[in-house]
Parts: sequence; structure tokens; C-alpha cells
Amino acid sequence: MGQNRRDRSKQSLRWKRQESRYDMDPLPTIDHRKCTGCHLCVDICPTQALAQVAGKAVLAHPERCTYCTVCENVCPEDAIALPFLIVLAPSVVH
Repeated sequence: MGQNRRDRSKQSLRWKRQESRYDMDPLPTIDHRKCTGCHLCVDICPTQALAQVAGKAVLAHPERCTYCTVCENVCPEDAIALPFLIVLAPSVVH
């Protein structure tokens, strides 16, 4: 019985990881009203997740973003925000 519960728990955790990765994952947001197109964030992004499109920074490759916060820190206009999602682990009952 304990093994089945662990298997279900692992499956549930696997599903939650997938759900969080694709549905709930917070990604950097770029306020295009504030972005001046200075290109600093695009140049400094270590994974090339950002690109310049029509004179504004965009998150062109979200799968590459490692959430390092470098783009947010370098933006002189505070146009980039990296929201954080707090996920609490389920309590374990013994």
C-alpha cells in the first residue's frame, strides 16, 4: 500500500512540475511603454533569450531563460520585471 501511495505521489509531483513549467512558470515581462530599445538587456543575456524586435526588447526564446536576473538589473528604464512564483511543498504525513 505504501508503494502505491509513493507511486501516485511521484506521478502527481511529475504532473505538477510539468504544469508549473508550461502553465505557471513566471517569465520575465517587458513593459514596451518603458523600453527605449537601448539593447543592453539583449547584449548581456547569457543565454540569448532576449532579442530586439521593432526597436524593443522581447523574450524571443523563453525556454532559454535561466532567470538569472541580469536583464532586470541592467535595464536603465526598469522595463523588465522578473516575477517570482512561490510554491509550497505539500506537507508530509507520517
